[in-house]
Amino acid sequence: MIAPGPRGQWLIGSLAAAQRDPLRMINEAVRDHGDLVRLTFGPMVAHLIRHPDLIKHVLQDASPRYGRKTRAFSNMRLVIGNGLLTSEGDFWLRQRRIAQPAFHKQRLGAFALSMTRAAEEMVAQWKGDLDVAEEMMRVTLRIVGETLLGQDPSAEASEVAGAMMEVLRFVKARSTQLLPLPPGWPTPMHLRFRRAKATLDRVLYGLIAARQKDGADRGDLLSLLLHARDEETGQGMTPEQLRDEVMTMFLAGHETTANVLSWSFALLGESPSVLRALEEEVRGALQGRSPTLEDLPKLGLTRRVIEETMRLYPPVWMIPRSVEQDDELGGYEIKAKSLMLISVYLTHRHPDFWERPLEFDPSRFAPEVTRPRFAYVPFGGGPHLCIGNAYAMLEARLVLATVVQRMHFELVPAQKLEPEPMITLRPRYGVRLRVRPH
Repeated sequence: MIAPGPRGQWLIGSLAAAQRDPLRMINEAVRDHGDLVRLTFGPMVAHLIRHPDLIKHVLQDASPRYGRKTRAFSNMRLVIGNGLLTSEGDFWLRQRRIAQPAFHKQRLGAFALSMTRAAEEMVAQWKGDLDVAEEMMRVTLRIVGETLLGQDPSAEASEVAGAMMEVLRFVKARSTQLLPLPPGWPTPMHLRFRRAKATLDRVLYGLIAARQKDGADRGDLLSLLLHARDEETGQGMTPEQLRDEVMTMFLAGHETTANVLSWSFALLGESPSVLRALEEEVRGALQGRSPTLEDLPKLGLTRRVIEETMRLYPPVWMIPRSVEQDDELGGYEIKAKSLMLISVYLTHRHPDFWERPLEFDPSRFAPEVTRPRFAYVPFGGGPHLCIGNAYAMLEARLVLATVVQRMHFELVPAQKLEPEPMITLRPRYGVRLRVRPH
């Protein structure tokens, strides 16, 4: 039996609606047709899912039937190569084994000082009105540079931020085109993409080359990757694999955490009572000190604010998968060579699992609250659970606690807070804050 779904337009189905406003398109699809919706994008058949049981099936129970041979992943490979985010099968498993020790909890703890110091030096420059989205992009770039590569790339922050935006627009545009042109064709969009990618490559390759020449083990992630060996084969990463993994972690770690933090400040600005409670927690736990790894157990609300932010504005709002084998899902047939779209954004707002789903309420994540495992998947799930999830949570909590301890802030009035659905959910117009020291 075929799943229900919108008829869409002749020949192109829901493609125009997805290009025009993808969040509106998926909201209307589940409103009208339920938890599993059949969509067509030109000749492509896709299924959109939001129920935790369906997501569990795709990401965990039947994960071998669902791969990464999608247009979105193909376009991402043009940027980051064959890193952990885009690879699969035996190659992915080998890379995951090599990289896993770099994200061990004890290793991550050594990065806490760099994260806090970067946040404190950022806040020391704050005054008046500012775009906190830009500030978060800059500070997370510095943090990922220092902790991943052992060097601060902040001098090139504006250049990198512009290149990142161009790359994300390229990937989004090509992923929703009916007949995308070969990337080698010299169209204006392709030329902009090449320039942006060249900028990112220049920055990263320069930093990697300096480290390889230096040869020192500084205890950062790049050192760990340079010296890592597959415990089964004894082999390390080739130069190409190293570049792809560094590019993956550099872009994913920088972009996603910056957006989560930006939305956290926006949501706190709209919720003065939560902000006051957060200020009291930070003040009581830290007593004026800089936050450390040891302080995190005392910062429960800080964590819950981050978790609730990721519920409303997940780091990755849609997870695509290619259907590699015929399957059955929710009583409907799922054909091989079709597309599976896991809507993290809609799952996190599912009214069956979240009361008042559109409201910002960090108490949802109190320790005593339970819910189905796959009702909340900000870092994915199953074998491909994001390897950097603990890193991201550590960074987000330390940066948020540092800012809240040093600064009182409020939203600049009459601004428009709207998500821009690219690979991540960026604040389309930024987030402007009015800040003053405590």
